[in-house]
Amino acid sequence: MAALLFEAGVMFSVLAVAGAVAHRIDLSVIPFYVVSGVLVSPYVFGELGLPALQDQEFITLLAEFGIVFLLFFLGLEFSLDRLLESKENIGKAGALDLAVNLPIGVAIGLALGWSLLEAFVLGGIVYISSSAVITKSLIDLGWIANDEAQPMLGTLVFEDLFIAFYLAVLSAVILGGGTFIEVLQQVAIAMGFLTVLVVAVYFGSAYFEAFLDVDSQEMFVIRAVAITVLVAGGALALGVSEAVAAFFIGMGFSGTDHLHDLERRLIPLRDVFAAVFFFWIGLNTDPTVFGSVAIAGLLVLLVVATTPTKLLTGFLSGRIYGLDDRRSIRVGCGMVTRGEFSLIIAALAAGSGGSVVLSETIPSVAVGYVLVMSILGTLFMQYAGLFERLVVSEKPASSGAD
Repeated sequence: MAALLFEAGVMFSVLAVAGAVAHRIDLSVIPFYVVSGVLVSPYVFGELGLPALQDQEFITLLAEFGIVFLLFFLGLEFSLDRLLESKENIGKAGALDLAVNLPIGVAIGLALGWSLLEAFVLGGIVYISSSAVITKSLIDLGWIANDEAQPMLGTLVFEDLFIAFYLAVLSAVILGGGTFIEVLQQVAIAMGFLTVLVVAVYFGSAYFEAFLDVDSQEMFVIRAVAITVLVAGGALALGVSEAVAAFFIGMGFSGTDHLHDLERRLIPLRDVFAAVFFFWIGLNTDPTVFGSVAIAGLLVLLVVATTPTKLLTGFLSGRIYGLDDRRSIRVGCGMVTRGEFSLIIAALAAGSGGSVVLSETIPSVAVGYVLVMSILGTLFMQYAGLFERLVVSEKPASSGAD
């Protein structure tokens, strides 16, 4: 226990230094958290003979909390009524995003001579944007109340719902042997669980209100954490994304009188756990795999091929929502980041016991891809103004805060 406590202290100290450096030079903290994890990992410090941090179970757990609470806060930004009102735009933007970005990954895999299953796994990795990283960036940049946040959040909702179906199918095929009946059972469980959550959110607003109606701030926070983590854990146990479950719990509380108290009291928890999540991405990144010409070449190919497609589909999504070019460019920049779901898909492939491509190549490429795209996407959002000036002439923005 002493060793674990000391390692936790080292981790938070590293995060504190990384955050201080980022704030000093006025850059987003996310790339610095990721890079700090890479540096103190066994792959860098360990190889240099310096004390290194291992990916302990407690770090993974805290990283899971980061995903859960980032998506919980994303849900707080949406009420179910608002979601239903925007369903047409969400459907159009989400379908466009899916129709372009999933097939390009599949096409690259097939062009490399991979099997259809291997290409399908790669397609999922390059398709899904990072809800966690994008939500954090929206908050940090102050975009969360802007017009451009709507298509970004709507597309993330579509992606998260689709990925619940995708993961159910992929898990059954990759891990279970994948008879057609087994696939259907897994999908039915996932869809059934999500349906129960939607019904609970739609009809249970009074219960969500009453659940947090306590005088004690301590009990308020404990109850909010309890229901969020419990439902997220139950979802994961059933093969459903914990992030999607947390999103719906946040949505359940979005229409209550407790919304502002939740935001004020849980923000510190969210930010601490989110920092650990980004650190965890770096800690699991082995930069030495990029020494392989094949892995490095594939990584470059994926970054070059899939960054423009996300920029394009994001821009067009903004136009679907009626935004001007300036804010649509922000949407495109915001959708570039990949993160937690790509790593989950890669972990499924790594544990498949299948081909070398599934168990070795895809996981190695995915970790590097997430590292590059999480940093690149964050920088794209922070410096979106440069793209705006390059592409559109100076003109008044559409309604909403800047």
